[in-house]
Amino acid sequence: MTATGPTSTAPDVVDVVALGESMVTFLPSVPGRLADVPSFDRAIGGAESNVACVLAAAGHTARWAGRVGADGFGDHLVEAIGAYGVDVSTVRRDPDRPTGVYFRTAGDRATDAHEVAYYRAGSAASAMSTTTMDLDAVRAGRILHLSGITAALSADCLDLMRELTARRPGRPLVSFDVNHRPGLWRGDADGSRVLLELARGADLVFVGEDEAWGLGGPEAVRAALPEPELLVVKQGGTGATAFHGADVTFVPALAVDVVAAVGAGDAFAAGFLSATLRGLPVRDRLRHGHLMAAAALTVPGDLATPPARDHADRLVALDDAAWGRLRLGPAWTQAGDQAGDGAHEEVRTP
Repeated sequence: MTATGPTSTAPDVVDVVALGESMVTFLPSVPGRLADVPSFDRAIGGAESNVACVLAAAGHTARWAGRVGADGFGDHLVEAIGAYGVDVSTVRRDPDRPTGVYFRTAGDRATDAHEVAYYRAGSAASAMSTTTMDLDAVRAGRILHLSGITAALSADCLDLMRELTARRPGRPLVSFDVNHRPGLWRGDADGSRVLLELARGADLVFVGEDEAWGLGGPEAVRAALPEPELLVVKQGGTGATAFHGADVTFVPALAVDVVAAVGAGDAFAAGFLSATLRGLPVRDRLRHGHLMAAAALTVPGDLATPPARDHADRLVALDDAAWGRLRLGPAWTQAGDQAGDGAHEEVRTP
């Protein structure tokens, strides 16, 4: 599968459009409970804008579509995301609703060894809808990347997601990261049924094995989700399995000296999408996903400097045995000179 989309030659057509909420993130200055942390460093966070930032840093044209408040935090988000080279010209400013923010401790989301305090209820992003967003700009990409987080923000956001995942002629390739966050869903429903419905409308789906509707292994997920042309089941530290037609491809994850397990899923999606835009084989797409995830895992925040393309391509081209010997640590993306012939043994960086 390669990315196809609108045939327009208008200048606003980009490689990827990512739609969703971005928030200002406050990271602790020292370890400890939120109650004990004396100060925080400001950063940006948001699954879809993370993907756009990584893709832009990797040399693709990317647009972030969203809504922020007409406030200082909104200014910061637009400026910070734009500084990565992302097109933010279609971001809407809401004079009546604030920009979302959240505070978190260092830790692992996957094991709940962390605290997160969200202040996003009634945010500007929750007012995204089919009438408040420029749908022409949203669809003007080779790929449209969405996530299940948006569907949980409001009824209007869910209607927008249903519109964008409806199978219609001429739409861009629709990429959907399930990103199931049960705590965001309203009422008794945890969002599982809705997310399965939306995934069935996408062309490319990313889902973690731990969030895959309690179905079990990758084969069971594929049996329940046959509609997407390409399905990627992420299996944590084990690896990831891709289903493309009758082909099944598994690529083991890399050994990584983890600094913080945040932003890795978004980075994996960005790496896979980057390789998709380049028309690379599925195995190479998975490997690029793992490399981008490794970059995110070895920094404290959500966003990391991606490896140079030729550096990543050299690592992706390794044979299976050499791939299995790689171990990546902090600053490995800047260690391109070590990734030549020496990469056939092990890449260790300080």
